[in-house]
Formats: sequence, structure tokens, C-alpha cells
Amino acid sequence: MTHRHDNLTGQRQRKIVMVTYPDAHILDVVGPLEILTGSKYFLPEGPAPYDVTVVAAKAGPVGTTSGLTIDAQMAFADAMNDITEIDTLIVSGGHGTTSALENQQLLDYVRTASQRARRIVSICTGAMILAEAGLLDGKRASTHWWWCPILAERYPKVTVDRDAIFVRDGNVWTSAGVTAGMDLALALVEMDWGHDIALHVARYNVMYMMRPGGQSQFSAHLVAQKAEDPAINAALDYILNNPAEPLTVTGLAAMAGLSERTFARRFKDETGVTPAAYVETARVQVARVSLEATEQSIDQVALQSGFLSAERMRRAFQRHLGVSAGEYRDRFRLTPENEHAIRAGPS
Repeated sequence: MTHRHDNLTGQRQRKIVMVTYPDAHILDVVGPLEILTGSKYFLPEGPAPYDVTVVAAKAGPVGTTSGLTIDAQMAFADAMNDITEIDTLIVSGGHGTTSALENQQLLDYVRTASQRARRIVSICTGAMILAEAGLLDGKRASTHWWWCPILAERYPKVTVDRDAIFVRDGNVWTSAGVTAGMDLALALVEMDWGHDIALHVARYNVMYMMRPGGQSQFSAHLVAQKAEDPAINAALDYILNNPAEPLTVTGLAAMAGLSERTFARRFKDETGVTPAAYVETARVQVARVSLEATEQSIDQVALQSGFLSAERMRRAFQRHLGVSAGEYRDRFRLTPENEHAIRAGPS
């Protein structure tokens, strides 16, 4: 069985340059590259869709935070003299970003290469490098949620979108943390080869074609792990495990043994959101899973996730994800057809 599409003729190979450095996050490098290069399985026979070159301070192995190494084919100094046009320049992120920001050779290369690149991309904290190189001045950008306030403080000319999975501003693309780089790469595949090819790549990699919402939409369980206040932590656990309960501030405060005012203040101090906002986020999260994985009716999902009515759930989905619950199910439910495509994969 094959998923190649014979209606795409005359495809040309696109040059991808991935910039890396010691202690980059390995997924920031290989995640996007797997998505981009994996599109070859669904394109007509011909040249590989992307020609990838990894560049670093020196050619050869570059250590990553996982302990694994990535082989850089070219040093910055040599790549600087390569006058070949670049389709997409990608700058990886990771714990080594802080040191990379002080590497003038790296910054010089990024500035030079960006001038001959059709697209400029950063993965995760790679946005800090683009900002240091002056490439994000006057632009909207995203980065890992932990680094968003640092990016905003250090580079006031950048408008930081703290909730975006990825941001495109002109020919500059920036992504949030780690796996968001794969979402961005999928968007590049769609731009280059069309929706159908990108959809096959998404299904094969068991990804959303377009991940709904932003960074905060997937954080209900992460927020619960973050809280240090025992009373608030217990309330978070209760909300996640009992979404269909009333979950009023009055009831939650009583369970925590606090006044409503004290509970609401300490809750926001710990989580950054109000109790009501967190409850709605948790309910949307529960409803999303049911809509994706079960055949329950919209009304049943609404009741079981605590919305009480399909209309209330619809409004919550619009606020959080920009689509109704029914549209979400139509877009993301795993049907027998796309389940087969995922299991079969390319051949």
C-alpha cells in the first residue's frame, strides 16, 4: 500500500539549514526534521523534498542535553562561505541557549544566513537567538512558556505571544516548547506541499493536523503538579478527578478550610488563573478526550464533563479552542479510515 500522491509534479528540493550547539534539546533538532523529511513518503517519486544540513561551531558530533550526539556536517565558518540559497533556516533551542547567546560566531552566521533564507524559523528557546540577532525586532514571536517573560524583558522590541503554539510574522516563524516545533514543521509542510500531504504526515506521526488552542490549553495537569500550597494542590486534584461536580468557589474553599476570598487569592497566586477559569479549562480538557476517543453524544459528553448542557460546552470550546464541540469532534476524532492510515504508515 502507498500513500504517495501522483498529482504533485515538478517538485523541487528545498534546502534546510539547522543551526545547533552544545546542550541543544535533541527533539528541537530532530523533531522538526523528521516531520519535514518524512513528507517524502507521501510525495511522488522524485528528489527528496528537503535537503538538510546541520551546522554548528565545528563539523562533527555535537552533544545534546539527552547525552546523545548530533552530527554537524558543516562549521559556521565554512557555511558562511556557502552562497547557496537557503529555503528554511532553523535555529534549535535547549538548555545550551544561554551559552549560545554569547557565541558571536553563531550569531554572525544566523544574521548572514537569514539574509539568503526564504523562511527563518526558531524552535523553543531558539527565539532568544533570533532576538539577540535582531531578527525579531518589531515582530510577534513565541517561545517556551518558561522563557516568554525573559524574552519580553530582554527584548522589548519583540511582541511576545505567550499562548501561541507557533507564530508566523512575515517570513519569520517561532514556536513554543519542544513538540510545538513539530507543529510548526507540519505547517511548513502544508505550505510547501499542500493540505493533503500534511494531513498524511500528521496521521503517520499521530499528531493533530492543527493543534487547537495555545500553550495554556494543555496545562491543566501541569498546573496541578506545579502548586506547592497543599490546600490548593488538593483542590486542583479534586477538580481534575471530579469535573462533573458543581465545583463552586464556595464549595472548594470549604473543602480547603479557607474563606472564599483567601482561597481565591491563594489559588490565583499558585496557578496564575482564577478557580473558575481553571475549572473550565479542566472540563474542556476532559471533554476533548471524550470527543476524540468515544462515540458518546455531545449531550452526554457535556454532562459527564460538568458543562450541564451542550450549549454551555459549545461556548466554552469557542472560548478556548475557537471551534464548537461538534466541529472539534469532526476535525479530530480518530475514524476507522484515518486510524488505518496511521497504522499502515508509508510503504
